[in-house]
Amino acid sequence: MEKIQLEQLQEELFHEKLPNGLEVYILPKSGFNKTYATFTTKYGSIDNQFIPLGKNELVTVPDGIAHFLEHKLFEKEDKDVFQDFSKQGAAANAFTSFTRTAYLFSSTSNVQENLETLIDFVQSPYFTEKTVEKEKGIIGQEINMYDDNPDWRLYFGVIQNMFHNHPVKIDIAGTVESISKITKDLLYESYETFYHPSNMLLFIIGPVDPEGILYFIRTNQEKKEFSEQSEIQREFDPEPEEVAEKKQVLKMNVQSSKCLVGVKAKSPSRSGEALLKHELSLNLILDVLFGKSSKVYEELYNDGLIDETFSYDYTEESGFGFVILGGDTPNPDELSARIKETLLNVNNSQINNEQLERVKKKKIGAFLRSINSPEFIANQFTRYAFNDMNLFDVVPTLEKLTLEDIQNVANESFEEKYITECHVVPKK
Repeated sequence: MEKIQLEQLQEELFHEKLPNGLEVYILPKSGFNKTYATFTTKYGSIDNQFIPLGKNELVTVPDGIAHFLEHKLFEKEDKDVFQDFSKQGAAANAFTSFTRTAYLFSSTSNVQENLETLIDFVQSPYFTEKTVEKEKGIIGQEINMYDDNPDWRLYFGVIQNMFHNHPVKIDIAGTVESISKITKDLLYESYETFYHPSNMLLFIIGPVDPEGILYFIRTNQEKKEFSEQSEIQREFDPEPEEVAEKKQVLKMNVQSSKCLVGVKAKSPSRSGEALLKHELSLNLILDVLFGKSSKVYEELYNDGLIDETFSYDYTEESGFGFVILGGDTPNPDELSARIKETLLNVNNSQINNEQLERVKKKKIGAFLRSINSPEFIANQFTRYAFNDMNLFDVVPTLEKLTLEDIQNVANESFEEKYITECHVVPKK
């Protein structure tokens, strides 16, 4: 077992890669009462074209199948796994993102029993045609519910504007039509391809003994047989650099209008240290330009164009990345125009050392506060690890970023061809 010293945080992180390929990380927290564990596969909604395990031909599966699989894994032949967690005093949940599917629990007691339940239910799929058909109705209702949510429609609307072909533009849950094509056999084919231990990461944080927990996990995995797994072959259609649509306006039953501006990432093929540096740099630029102490934020607020719902963020994964910023506004056209003007006219004189040091301190402070949350650490650590980054490198990387780094990223990121906008306006 590898012991990693986290000097700045005064913590020790334990790591071992098991013979079946499963990556296990344990972060003991002696002062905590709660243990939190996530069991995550590197398989999300964008993985809809791949070569199944043991085959040679590329297949395209229905949109929403990763999310559908997440739902179905909780249901077994004779029980629902949520009941087991509940009896053992644990709260369990799961989520599917663009790039990963995570199963998790938190508890203050029966940690080994809950950990065994978590690992075993994810590693023992049970699907029948009858239960798959039943789930289509349940997920169909979920899809319809999100279709009526203006913030969700706005968020996916601006992403759809950005991308021509990349599946990130498709709703994570798919559509009622796409999930109608999901079968038991397709679920098993996807499961066997993406749920191999070598494509998964188990993270445990809490008042645990790392040696004892790791022995327990090793023993659990040694009892099970797994086939040999080669590298998963995913396929994505070529994606042009420029956005697919410049503007989209959605009319919905809302009281006030909403506006999001999206900026498509240029060449989103980074990983590891380069991705971490780029992602942090762009988020610092957004803080300088649109943070609550910035001149632009003050002007937009005083002009009544934004309120507390205004937010911004940059995210990047292998193959896609985007800035999204905006919020509720009485005048979406004016807010879009002001945001675009700020982005397109950013120049090196607008970002100085004083501003940079101020937003760096703010970012470092926010990160250190987040480190008190087991949920944040477990979920973010996995996301970073799947992109060959280390969550605990965030602070030292922030400290090293220079004004030149920030200016270079600003100069290459904001061009008219990368920018789009989406509005939600009241029906008249």
